[in-house]
Amino acid sequence: MENVALIESFSEFKDDKLIDRVTLMAILEDVLRNALKKKYGDDDNFDIIINPDKGDLEIWRNRIVVANGEVEEPNQEIELSEAQKIEPDFEVGEDVAEEVKLIDLGRRSILALRQNLIAKIHEHDNTNIYKQFKELEGEIYTAEVHHIRHRAIILLDDDGNEIILPKEKQIPSDFFRKGENVRGIIESVELKGSKPAIIMSRTSPVFLEKLFEQEIPEVFDGLITVKKVVRIPGEKAKVAVDSYDDRIDPVGACVGMKGSRIHGIVRELGNENIDVINFTNNIQLFVTRALSPARVTSLKLDEENMRAEVLLKPEEVSKAIGRGGHNIRLAGQLTGFEIDVFREGAEEDVELSEFSDEIDGWIIEEFSKVGLDTAKSILELDIEDLVKRTDLEEETITEVIKILREEFEE
Repeated sequence: MENVALIESFSEFKDDKLIDRVTLMAILEDVLRNALKKKYGDDDNFDIIINPDKGDLEIWRNRIVVANGEVEEPNQEIELSEAQKIEPDFEVGEDVAEEVKLIDLGRRSILALRQNLIAKIHEHDNTNIYKQFKELEGEIYTAEVHHIRHRAIILLDDDGNEIILPKEKQIPSDFFRKGENVRGIIESVELKGSKPAIIMSRTSPVFLEKLFEQEIPEVFDGLITVKKVVRIPGEKAKVAVDSYDDRIDPVGACVGMKGSRIHGIVRELGNENIDVINFTNNIQLFVTRALSPARVTSLKLDEENMRAEVLLKPEEVSKAIGRGGHNIRLAGQLTGFEIDVFREGAEEDVELSEFSDEIDGWIIEEFSKVGLDTAKSILELDIEDLVKRTDLEEETITEVIKILREEFEE
């Protein structure tokens, strides 16, 4: 490869990678100097002149003329007779500048030089990509489906950057085809070796928060603040919002007429059910609102232990708990309180914990997680509903119901 050929490929990199000229020239000089060190042992006495616009590359080796037979450092010194072949009037003690052609480095060195050049440019490119996407962490980003794998979808953006959307970061109902655009947040960016690993997420609460910013002008403008977001991806979410302007109804502004504003967000999230709640510093009121759509009869707070005892009419209990226990679980996450549900007129009811001699503790715990902590709260529901709400097997639930019925029959 001639000097000019290397410069041509050098120019291609400049055009393709959009690296500024100064940086690219520094990379090329660094690669050349490494090659010279390998060939001659040192590069201090070499001058490298690069002119990418003209396609010029010159390497000059500077040596001192010494008497014949007195060369001790071949890279630093040249015999008088050799120097006079370059210029007949050279004398001992003078400096000789001799041009080095790439071909003088040897074929293998030239191939290695080009490979090193490519590697250095990619390394620089990867560093810039890492910095670029590190600044985008927590922001919404759109990229196109390039390849679908079992455990992840590989996306490419308009600049050809690879973004990974792992299976566990996808909403359960997500289904994408090659060439389709996908939105999510840049959740994390790490350097794996020299290559950046860019991870996208569609399940993060931050994604929902950023969708509110994108889709609702008052949130974007800062007139409405998203205080907290909790979600079970693809199933249900609760978003607490607040406004410092009393003239603005934050919930109404976010939902819109007949849900018009929030509809696009719901559709983006695979029809995830989104409850928008007015935030308040009044904890009792906030817990009450968090249990929406259930209507709370009364509420008792234990702020020291972060527990809330909620009394509900029987017909409101299933609303408070929600399908699969989603509503009460998210209400707890939103408020930070452990919420215990009690029914009005449940004086004749029996706490499930009273059956600990007959029912294993872990089974009682599973029922309690979804707000079913009394005998009647379980007996009021059919087996199919109980299977959906808990992680228990049908046989286990049948056995529990049998034990509870025997108690009341007695």
